[in-house]
Amino acid sequence: MTINDKNWKYKPHMIFNMLFKKIIQRGLLLMLFSQLFLSANAQQIMTLESAIETGRNNSPDIRRSLLNLERSKQSLIAQNAALKSQFSLNLTPISYDKNRSFDNFNSVWNTNTLTQSFGTFTVAQPILPTDGTISLINRFGWQDNLSEYKGNVENKSFSNNLYLSVDQPIFTYNRTKLQLKQLELDLENAQLSYAMQKLNMEKQVTQFFYNVYLAQMKLNVSQDEFTNTQKSYEITQNKVTAGISAKEELYQAELNFATAKSNVENDRVTLENDKDLFKQYLGMNIMDEITVMTDVKFNPVEVDVNKAIEYGQSSRMELRQREIDVENSEFTMIQTKALNEFKGDISFSVGIIGDNQKLQDIYQTPTNNPRFAVSFNIPVWDWGQKKARIKSQEAVIQTSNLNLDEEKRQILIDVRSVCRSLQNQVNQIEIAKQNEKNAQLTYEINLERYANGDLTSMDLNLFQTQLSTKKMAYAQSLIDYKIQLLNLKIQSLYDFEKNEAIVPENIIHKKK
Repeated sequence: MTINDKNWKYKPHMIFNMLFKKIIQRGLLLMLFSQLFLSANAQQIMTLESAIETGRNNSPDIRRSLLNLERSKQSLIAQNAALKSQFSLNLTPISYDKNRSFDNFNSVWNTNTLTQSFGTFTVAQPILPTDGTISLINRFGWQDNLSEYKGNVENKSFSNNLYLSVDQPIFTYNRTKLQLKQLELDLENAQLSYAMQKLNMEKQVTQFFYNVYLAQMKLNVSQDEFTNTQKSYEITQNKVTAGISAKEELYQAELNFATAKSNVENDRVTLENDKDLFKQYLGMNIMDEITVMTDVKFNPVEVDVNKAIEYGQSSRMELRQREIDVENSEFTMIQTKALNEFKGDISFSVGIIGDNQKLQDIYQTPTNNPRFAVSFNIPVWDWGQKKARIKSQEAVIQTSNLNLDEEKRQILIDVRSVCRSLQNQVNQIEIAKQNEKNAQLTYEINLERYANGDLTSMDLNLFQTQLSTKKMAYAQSLIDYKIQLLNLKIQSLYDFEKNEAIVPENIIHKKK
């Protein structure tokens, strides 16, 4: 349209309408694209690797294991700190005591008033090799003592007592060493438990992940089945309308259509439930929207059974835990034998005491104060208590050793079983793959037969169901193979996909 057009004066409103429509269309397209973009961003796409990483950071089981590890670590740190010199200061700024007592020797009553202020500074050093303690102690104080006896005698003076003391138990076990060793074993056990929990977490996350993946795939398959059923329903409807097929065929097609639609809804509900369980285990917000993505392509891995057994029996952390159980039960036996034991204590100290009314003359006339003592605890009769407790603990030790031997046998059985399952799974994958291919070809052939009127809708539905079943069976066989590979890694502590051991060096099986 040009200005020279004789009807141009009648066209502006038409041009305005056209421009307005285009603006509205573009605005609607922009809104649609923005909504799609926001929905894509709102949904979090998770791979198996990212799910495992999320589990390491957020899983409640991992966090509990870490807290237990931290507890053991701090307990050992505290025990090691207790082996260093301990400094303490005890202060009594003021103490007042007034009492009246009877003096039997002089047959008189006496009222005594004592006001004190003193403090004690102590440096104590535990002796780990002998389980003894050496202490340097200084007690400084001031006192005002008033006695009515013999004419209100009063004494105000400063005093200082400095001495070195040694206390040493004899004829008994070293309790400090035993406690330290128990805490070291407890920390090692916590490290092993944490490492095992990480492996177990990886297995659980993988299982939950593939459950969601299978549920997604099942939903996709049921949606494809619904689409195919819809097509067959439309074909049947046209054939019945044209009078080619009986009306009963339409009823069956409607039933198949309704069933396929119901299956889609059921599979969608199952998928959402599996997602919630997955997010719960990962410690994620249940309201977050997620979808999983992975490659389940079959990549066969060569497995050396003897190598798997060797690594399993030399590196499995459960074996070390059973050995720790044996060691702890032996330590308990030491403590049990110490019940009502014959033991002794040696204690001696040397020092110097000074006192004077003037602080600067406190050691003008010092007094040495040596002390030495030996004491013994001699059990006489306990009615067989100690003997019975020892026999009870011997049974515990034998049980711990049996558990260790049984763990070794169980590892051997588990590794061999997983290796067999892997080999069988390879065969199952090949069979499932061929079955899916055959089911697809069979369905396509029978779909054409159905379109030509040579097959009923009920028969076609059976072939559709068979195809869906074979697709899921093939996917399940691939996932089962990956689960078994992971199980072998956990059982042998060797990753045959990467050809490397997975046990951290600081917690590898310790040999004495």
